[in-house]
Amino acid sequence: MTRPATNCIEAPRPRPQQLRERYKAVPGSAAEGELLRRHLPLVKTVVGRIAMTLPPHVDLDDLNSAGVVGLLNALRNFDETNGAKFETYARVRVHGAVMDELRRMDFLSRSIRDKARKVQSVMAGLEQRQGRLPTEEEMAGALKISLDDYYALLDVIRPVTFICLDAVAGRDGEDGTEHYEGVPDLSQESPVEGAARRELADLIASRIQHLPEMQRKVLALYYFEDLRLREIAEAFGVTESRICQIHAQAILAIKSWLRRRDGKVQE
Repeated sequence: MTRPATNCIEAPRPRPQQLRERYKAVPGSAAEGELLRRHLPLVKTVVGRIAMTLPPHVDLDDLNSAGVVGLLNALRNFDETNGAKFETYARVRVHGAVMDELRRMDFLSRSIRDKARKVQSVMAGLEQRQGRLPTEEEMAGALKISLDDYYALLDVIRPVTFICLDAVAGRDGEDGTEHYEGVPDLSQESPVEGAARRELADLIASRIQHLPEMQRKVLALYYFEDLRLREIAEAFGVTESRICQIHAQAILAIKSWLRRRDGKVQE
């Protein structure tokens, strides 16, 4: 005897919103596991982008594990009534969890941070005196090193520059996070934080418009078009290392300008 035809019809898969409604009451349920599985590629994407800037000794398995924890927290704390997309919210939480793990590892030595601050300080000083962003040659001259050594220095401090724009607000070891070093976590946003975030975003957008054209293009392709450094390098016909150097200079220019502006405001 054959089974009724109706039994052969597979029930439609529940949509993500339906799954969230089902699992919220039962953390650790099968529905939660299904949601986690569906969004795991987001963790891979976030970790993959960060990994391009890290030393080879950093364990990516640890970063992936931290990202999964961040995703799980996002699933359990997401509020659909705030109007934000879950993917946007989850990306912030995953990125924050990965960055917290990196801070715990303390993979950036004090010397690297000091070198990055020195480059920022020299860049800010030159810009203030000249009324424009310094060229790479001018930076090398002010630092009293060759142009090749300046490029090598940019490669050394590269992780600092990538973490800066991507990281959410938080304590960065014993240095602390300042106005120009992070953007508040949207999930914890207060009216004051929201106003500060919008002001900072406007300032950064305004500053980007004054960067050299190549730097603007690299930032746009990396942060807004979500292209990898290798893809950007192929598009411009240069090496990936060169794109990293251009990116580092652009971020340092933004940071030094915001640092100088913060100093003027406080005065």
